[in-house]
Amino acid sequence: MAWNEPGNGQKDPWNRKRTTGQKPDLDGVIKSLKARFGKFGAGSGGISAIVVVFIVAWLLVSSYTVIDARQVGVVLRFGQFSRILPPGFHLKAPSPIETVNKVETTQVRSVSDNVSMLTRDENIIAIDFNVQYQVSDARKFLYSNADREENTIHNAAEAAVRSVVGANVMDSILTTPGVDAPAPAQAAAPGVAPAAKETLQQQTRDILQATLDKYDAGILVTGVSFQNVSPPKEVKDAFDDVNAAREDKQSEENKARAYESRVVPVARGEAARIAAEAEADRVERVARANGDAERFNLLLKEYHAAPEVTRRRLWLETIEEVMAGNPKIVDGTNGKNIIQLPVPGPNGSVRNVPGVGAVIQSATTTEATPNAQPQGAAQ
Repeated sequence: MAWNEPGNGQKDPWNRKRTTGQKPDLDGVIKSLKARFGKFGAGSGGISAIVVVFIVAWLLVSSYTVIDARQVGVVLRFGQFSRILPPGFHLKAPSPIETVNKVETTQVRSVSDNVSMLTRDENIIAIDFNVQYQVSDARKFLYSNADREENTIHNAAEAAVRSVVGANVMDSILTTPGVDAPAPAQAAAPGVAPAAKETLQQQTRDILQATLDKYDAGILVTGVSFQNVSPPKEVKDAFDDVNAAREDKQSEENKARAYESRVVPVARGEAARIAAEAEADRVERVARANGDAERFNLLLKEYHAAPEVTRRRLWLETIEEVMAGNPKIVDGTNGKNIIQLPVPGPNGSVRNVPGVGAVIQSATTTEATPNAQPQGAAQ
């Protein structure tokens, strides 16, 4: 049988009568709840038990905190700074006695902007700069910044960039290596050398860090970079022409230096070779002169010892030296035949003449005399 079968006094499975078309009895519901809670806590004491359980659960939940490895916790006791919590699990007084503010200390944050600035020579340039920073002191980071951190960093960074740009002329900044164009040999402005890109960025970083330290911002600047440095659009074409001319000048200077590097060592080597040859010739001539002088002294000594023999020997040596370089013909017919002189060849050689006496080259004929001595015997 269905539990709600039709009939008088409709019944449900719990044998309770259902009233159709009537409003619920709120008083009955409240009385029923009071009766049930009265059984749990002996009347009105049940509400107190629920409150106690809720308070205990709240104390347990709010009496500890977990700090992530990338964070630190700043504990406030009744709104006043108490301590710093490192990463890990920590116990604390329940809220609102102590509250914990967690701060990311390893996260690298950045601020970027594009601003127009006035240079030292009163020109305007546009610079895109980017600043990267981290939290170094969580307490100062949270409570020493009167304004939002982005505004503080942005304003301080812009002031630092303006300070650095205002200390350099426009040509020096635009021709900085790696920023917009190759660096020229000299800056356009007299007495101003172009600064390196790293130098400008480092100066900006130092000024910005000093400013933030004065603010007690608890921020460490990890990097400053200039993404783009360009002149105003109205004069950009003229600056491009100037940069192209500088590049051509630098190219010609490099070619000249390469030619110098190639020619100068060759010239130096040639000069060293000539000097060495001259020195060798000097040494040779001096040695030969010394040898001739020594030989003359020896001959003079022999001449004083035996004048006639020495004169004869010198005559024979001279004749031998003269005859050694000339061709000679020996006639063995006692003049019965007509002798035709040989014709010298192109290289100094002499051709043999048929039917004539033998042709002798480089031969020496000497007359044997009683006083003749071999060459060098008197030395």
